[in-house]
Amino acid sequence: MAKLAKIRFGMIGGGEGAFIGAVHRHAAALDGQYELVCGAFSRDATNNQSTGDAMGIDDSRLYSSWQQLLQVEASLPADQRMEMLVIVTPNQLHVPISRAAITAGFHVFCEKPAGISLNETQALAADLTNTDRLYGLAHTYLGYPMVWQARQLVQSGELGTLRKIFVEYPQGWLTEDLEAASNKQASWRTDPSQAGNSGCMADIGTHAFGLAEFISQQQITEICAELKSHVSGRRLDDDGAALFRTNGGASGVLIASQICAGEENALKIRLYGDKGGLEWQQMEPNTIILRPHGAPVKVLRAGRGQPGLGIEALRRCRLPAGHPEGYLEAMANLYSDFAVAIRRGERGTPTGVPGIAAGLRGMAFIDTISSSGQSEAKWLQIPNTSQA
Repeated sequence: MAKLAKIRFGMIGGGEGAFIGAVHRHAAALDGQYELVCGAFSRDATNNQSTGDAMGIDDSRLYSSWQQLLQVEASLPADQRMEMLVIVTPNQLHVPISRAAITAGFHVFCEKPAGISLNETQALAADLTNTDRLYGLAHTYLGYPMVWQARQLVQSGELGTLRKIFVEYPQGWLTEDLEAASNKQASWRTDPSQAGNSGCMADIGTHAFGLAEFISQQQITEICAELKSHVSGRRLDDDGAALFRTNGGASGVLIASQICAGEENALKIRLYGDKGGLEWQQMEPNTIILRPHGAPVKVLRAGRGQPGLGIEALRRCRLPAGHPEGYLEAMANLYSDFAVAIRRGERGTPTGVPGIAAGLRGMAFIDTISSSGQSEAKWLQIPNTSQA
């Protein structure tokens, strides 16, 4: 077997003190398929330098801006320049950097949401139709093996016709006014100029929305929502809930909140059909509880070689049953699938990785739930983002 060269990648954002940048670097390194070769990690020169030093980046590949990174990397010989760019900046830079990177000839893996408006994300989608570059979106939870197993159970008819979906994502970290205390992570997420027109729903509501559509394989078409900011002076929503309807006839409830004191990252989904229901929780990610109608409850467990799992779940398991795999491994699964897609010469959206379609759906969700939260009319239709 021919030896595979590591895929060279660069990173914009993710300097010291930024949680998600380290997650991406650890996940990319997990399967030994990537090499971090360059970066523009922070606008703060000291932070940028110290992050580059810690990552072993040569000073000649440590850049002061994302524009400089793209310009210089594009000028390097093909066997030296980065092949893929990872974007872990605040939301307002996602689309501008993605579009510039694709134009410069680089694959892109971007943090969610795709941008700060549906219009700008549609412009990015148009760019992708005219390129052979790949674009992926870091919906980390869609990398969990048992999320794929839940999807397979729905697809196989194990639950019957879907009737009800409950999905929730409560956190408690914004219970206090952290932005007033100059907490960097809180400050940009509650700033409309950096986060867009939504706070909580853009940050974690999109995860709940994407998870519900991915597992159910139905699109949420209508929303009736209430959004609220509980902390005095906070400019964007920190809490919200919505009733929804799907194109498959199911009804549901979506809750996302960052002011649920004491909660951590309690993403949870329950789906019910006329033959049974299932439950999956992110904080216990290796387990699915299956509740057949009129029969005993079943518990399915993740693990390599575990009986009862489908092929997509099994290929995302690294360890035998009983050895927990978690958040980093889920993100690493997205990186692994992206690497396979690059080596196969795929274009557009990498197989197994959320791409521009997921990005458009997420932005349509944010726009619609924000409008519903501000409207007395309440039931609003989510725009159709299908690409011709």
